Amino acid sequence: MAPATESTVDIAIVGAGPAGLYGAYYAGFRGLTSAVIDALEQPGGQVAALYPEKRLYDVAGHVAVKGRELIDNLLEQAAPFEPRYLLGQTATTLAPHGTGWEITTDAGSRVLAGAVVISAGIGRVVPRTLPCSLPYEGRGVAYHVPRLEEHRDRDVVIVGGGDSAVDWALALAPIAGSVTVVHRRGTFRAHEHSVKQLYAAPVRVVTDAQVTACHGTDALAGVTVRSPEGELELPAQALVAALGFSSQLGPIADWGLTLEHRQILVDAAMRTSLPQVYAVGDGCAYEGRVPLISVGFGEAATAVNHAAVALRPGAQLAPEHSSDFPQSGPA
Repeated sequence: MAPATESTVDIAIVGAGPAGLYGAYYAGFRGLTSAVIDALEQPGGQVAALYPEKRLYDVAGHVAVKGRELIDNLLEQAAPFEPRYLLGQTATTLAPHGTGWEITTDAGSRVLAGAVVISAGIGRVVPRTLPCSLPYEGRGVAYHVPRLEEHRDRDVVIVGGGDSAVDWALALAPIAGSVTVVHRRGTFRAHEHSVKQLYAAPVRVVTDAQVTACHGTDALAGVTVRSPEGELELPAQALVAALGFSSQLGPIADWGLTLEHRQILVDAAMRTSLPQVYAVGDGCAYEGRVPLISVGFGEAATAVNHAAVALRPGAQLAPEHSSDFPQSGPA
């Protein structure tokens, strides 16, 4: 877990998914400092965790963009404003502090902020694990594939039967030393077309099977698979447990916000029931909301602009033209 820190900023952003990262950029553009808190060890939220190598076709300004590239671009966009990232930490408490708020995390960090933007999506995302793989986390075992090139020439075993498992197998097949997909059922949940591609690719598919043991001294070297063919010993320098993620709103549910079906109710300015606390992205709810990344970007800009006015009375709600400020935003 990350070490405890203390930060004083204008805006605390809870959640480092696309909407949260865009919020960090927009805070900087409005001349506000920010800190971004996320339970995952890397920024990007579900996009980075579930489909970093998939192409997204509904993000404005991009004909197609890989999930990882979108997150990298958002980080680069915010970088000139130096947001502070508190990753691998869960925001646990929200309490009034002066005219603003104090957020504490499970790592003991403390963030003092004039305003808060909650962009936690569907909540804390926790990967489902294989018990035998736990000792090898970070030493060959992972729950997603952020960068394909890291697995060049490796023997890779992917466990799962959903879209992520199949997509990663297809993407890794041309560059890995070998790819084996192990699925506990005989049929896949992934899209039918993708499954047909899987069986046509140079990938070994073992169904009605389970990984029962992992082997290796300092790092993962192989796995044992119980299958209809008997017990298989497979070389594996990498095991990707693509078993899905469970989500929970977690401590945010106890922050005194008005909730509806585990989502935070907001008004047209993205304001919650708490003063100077806003919510954006898939974790917020209002009549007619459409759950799209592009919508989350607009919500983040709306929330930050309203926060700017709340923090600096007399400031204009509408920002100046970004083309007039290529490297930094207006005060």
